[in-house]
Amino acid sequence: LVQETRGWVEERGITVAQRSKEYAHDYRYFPEPDLPPLTLSRDRVEAIRAKLPELPDARRKRFMDEYGLPLYDANLLTSSKEMADYEEVFVRAVIASGEATNLSKPEIAKLGSNWLLNTVSGIMNVENVDMKIFRQKVSPENLARVTVVTLQDVVNTTSSKYIVEEMFRSEKNADDIISQQGLNQISDTGQIEEAVSQAIAANAQAVADYKAGKESALKFLVGQVMKGTGGRANPQMVGQIVKKKLEGE
Repeated sequence: LVQETRGWVEERGITVAQRSKEYAHDYRYFPEPDLPPLTLSRDRVEAIRAKLPELPDARRKRFMDEYGLPLYDANLLTSSKEMADYEEVFVRAVIASGEATNLSKPEIAKLGSNWLLNTVSGIMNVENVDMKIFRQKVSPENLARVTVVTLQDVVNTTSSKYIVEEMFRSEKNADDIISQQGLNQISDTGQIEEAVSQAIAANAQAVADYKAGKESALKFLVGQVMKGTGGRANPQMVGQIVKKKLEGE
């Protein structure tokens, strides 16, 4: 063997020579008198290996293979055991609810990843807490419930984010927050048409801009309707009705 110091190159997964030594004694090797030789049997090694939990590399690969998550998401989710555990419980809870039967496991996993890497991470950064503390206040089952009521159109996306923040602050469950604060999504066509008519009447310039070809005016009017309904209106229905009314005039 060449007597040398070698360095590890993470990107390539190899070691490379860094410094060479002419003789081994340059390293001043000598036996450690207080440490007798230790020999481990292969059976003992395998028994220890069998007790190991799933390690990050294996879990990352499984998240990509089983959940269909992109490498970026899988890397971030498995950067801590607590976050990876949260994602797994969330996916199981949404599936167990039976309310997302039209979604595949990868689609549900992506919903969980989006929650964790955006809204949840944002709350943890602002509140300066880790996943362990966040989970004590908002369980993955409760986050799954928010997802289910959003999929059912009980609340819209804007309200769902607020509900998660409120769950963290108050430690109440999603259904209590929705009922106590009247956050149910407005999907009644009549109510939305009335709100749209009010927004159009109050924003003549935006109407003129849209008719002049400015698409951004449509988004402005949708925003005014959402504002007027306290963010509770179904945004897809609002967009459709605003466009229909503008083009019908």
